[in-house]
Amino acid sequence: NFNIASREKIGLVGRNGYGKTTLLQLITGQIEPDSGEISIPDGYKIGYLEQLISFSRSSVLEEVCTGLSEEEANDKWKAEKILFGLGFTKNDFSEDPLSFSSGFQIRLNLAKVILSNPDILLLDEPNNYLDIVSTRWLTNFLRSCRKELMLITHDRGFMDSITTHTMIIHRHVVRKFSGGTSKAFTQIAKEEETHEKTRLNYEKKRQKTEEYIRRFRAKARMAISVQSRVKALEKQAKLVKLDKIKSLDFSFNSELFNAAQMMSVNNISFSYGEDEPDLIKNLSIEIKNKDRICVIGKNGKGKSTLLRVLDGKLESGSGTIKKHPKLSIGYYAETEKNCLNDHKNVLEEVMGTSGGQSAQQVRNICGTLMFCGDDALKKIDVLSGGEKSRVLLGKLLVNSCNMLLLDEPTNHLDMESCAAMLEAIDEFSGSVVMVTHNEDFLHCIAQRLIVFHNDSVELFNGTYQEFLDKIGWEDEKESLVDKEKPETKEISKKSLKKMKAELRQERSKVLSPLEKQIKDCENTITDQEKELEVNTELLVKASMEGKAASIAELSKKEHLLTANINELYSKLEKLILSYEAKCDFFEKSINELEEKK
Repeated sequence: NFNIASREKIGLVGRNGYGKTTLLQLITGQIEPDSGEISIPDGYKIGYLEQLISFSRSSVLEEVCTGLSEEEANDKWKAEKILFGLGFTKNDFSEDPLSFSSGFQIRLNLAKVILSNPDILLLDEPNNYLDIVSTRWLTNFLRSCRKELMLITHDRGFMDSITTHTMIIHRHVVRKFSGGTSKAFTQIAKEEETHEKTRLNYEKKRQKTEEYIRRFRAKARMAISVQSRVKALEKQAKLVKLDKIKSLDFSFNSELFNAAQMMSVNNISFSYGEDEPDLIKNLSIEIKNKDRICVIGKNGKGKSTLLRVLDGKLESGSGTIKKHPKLSIGYYAETEKNCLNDHKNVLEEVMGTSGGQSAQQVRNICGTLMFCGDDALKKIDVLSGGEKSRVLLGKLLVNSCNMLLLDEPTNHLDMESCAAMLEAIDEFSGSVVMVTHNEDFLHCIAQRLIVFHNDSVELFNGTYQEFLDKIGWEDEKESLVDKEKPETKEISKKSLKKMKAELRQERSKVLSPLEKQIKDCENTITDQEKELEVNTELLVKASMEGKAASIAELSKKEHLLTANINELYSKLEKLILSYEAKCDFFEKSINELEEKK
């Protein structure tokens, strides 16, 4: 059961195979529910992004314009605006839609859905085939959209930056929470922890009661006491132990590497033919031990090609790549799924690349990738796209290496699996060079960047946030070509000194109250959490003693305390963000004065 209110933007989460896409298809009427009903207001228009490709026009622009209503049929500029945002160029507008890759064809479907101006947007993995620039454009578009939205995506940062509510399909039940995914996951984890504590206490109490009945059943003088306990035991609800949910849990097999330098790339270039333009031109980079390098840029610019060149699958047209003799590379790319043998089962396919590991060791690795028991004997040809990705991951895990080349490793992984991937990369003792459009991964991992930007490839020595602050994406910058430079007047050193002093005084005046509010909020949270701990202990005690009234009262109090704490954390987050933004503003202003001085 759930309702969607006006302008709610809902992030729909749940593990792969839990029914997220099925739920969207129930809402659209593509499949009928076995029971219950879905009520949709009259005239309420649903826009649904499907992965199914079907085109009826001969050009990209004409195809996308089919999404326009009759009244807007001549407003082609709207279609052009969305196409530009999704990474299409002016030259693409006249091309046949079927001539594009599947990723760009899904973008066309997305453009048509957006143009149809629905009352609610149902988007199933809309950013799966988007590059980082198009994803950022879509994020801003969905944020500003004043319609209802239901969004499925494995990219937690993308979801949380857009949605107002989170809906989880968990243990076959749909739960809806206000706020982002972290709040929802935390709440469910707390509830399950409380359930397990209560269940264990019930079990202990039940065992004691059963032991009492066994000991005194045969004694006539204890008959009334025994009988009352038997009746109480029959009435007592039995709490069921929650099944353990399978999740991805793995680590990359690191091979010892003691040298400082792993690979030296000197002035390499690459193109797919003499008449083709260079995808990579004059790139030089030193890859050191324990490096974390992310490759970013628009689709089709050469990111995956670069990884294939570094791995040796392609030869560079010019320049040199020197590898340390002890270097051992582990390569992962989704395109390798085509190389899987459909006639083999999971265990056989992973075993085929095993570096001398036993069948049991390989089976254990399959287990960490959620192919437990008979699942490891599934044939490759019956696996889903996500399952095939996990098989590729297994082929990588059975061998040890000291450098990972990862091409979009999070595609087809659910949120929990993405978190496991992030943790495994973080713990890997060698170097990682990774292509990704996931900004959460970029912020967490990247120490340096290889950027495909403005028809060139460059090395950026810094984090992703530093890249955004110092350079940013050209498509997001306002064009300054036609703007005149403002006149700058000479400012005396004395005036600059006075302005700087006034700015620092203003900074203290603005930030001090915020600092006090943050401290007060943190103290309140600490007090509330202590109260919650005491309340939980009392609840467990009341459960053991079977005091129904106390259990109800304490449960209600626990619910209120949890809601208060969640609200306080939201308030604290807003205060900290406001504080950091103001700090940045004043710091920037003071630096500008320093530069003028």
